[in-house]
Amino acid sequence: MRLELTIMVVMLALFSSAKAQKVAVKTDLINDVCLSPNFGMEVGLAPRWTIDIMGQLSAWTLSHGRRWKHWLLQPEVRYWFCDRFIGHFLGTHVHGGQYNIGGFNGRLHFLGSDMRELANARYQGWFVGAGVAYGYAWILGRHWNLEAEIGLGYAYTHYDKYPCASCGKKLANNKSHHYVGPTKAAINLVYLF
Repeated sequence: MRLELTIMVVMLALFSSAKAQKVAVKTDLINDVCLSPNFGMEVGLAPRWTIDIMGQLSAWTLSHGRRWKHWLLQPEVRYWFCDRFIGHFLGTHVHGGQYNIGGFNGRLHFLGSDMRELANARYQGWFVGAGVAYGYAWILGRHWNLEAEIGLGYAYTHYDKYPCASCGKKLANNKSHHYVGPTKAAINLVYLF
């Protein structure tokens, strides 16, 4: 929790002196609905270039032994085809974080990742990776935009496996997994300064 708070304070300090129409704050509505509170800030670097930094933090222990805890930081450099904060853009991002998740019936086997294993086990570990993205931003008003984005990339994860969401005995120690596939899907509500 201290790391995430420190990152947010540093972001605000770095970008607080930015001029008008060069800074936006945002939240991803998809992650908000999925109980993953998030906050993002985007800063203009040049007429067609911005840097976007998005962070998430979930600290939920849900009913029936389910666990949904993680933090994520995902900076992205964006190139806008017209002006920044309007229309089409391409981005390249890196991401990293930690997780503690289990007790969910994932019912999905996708590109080498078997989410069905979350039903009877808990995974605790960290991840890093990178990807590319495409998005589009619609103007809603003088200060408001709606932005949609999809990204593909790679993530490497290192984890320990436990027999259930609340158990402490390890089933697997120091395992790793390579993932290739979607690394970003967002519908952002954006406020421009």
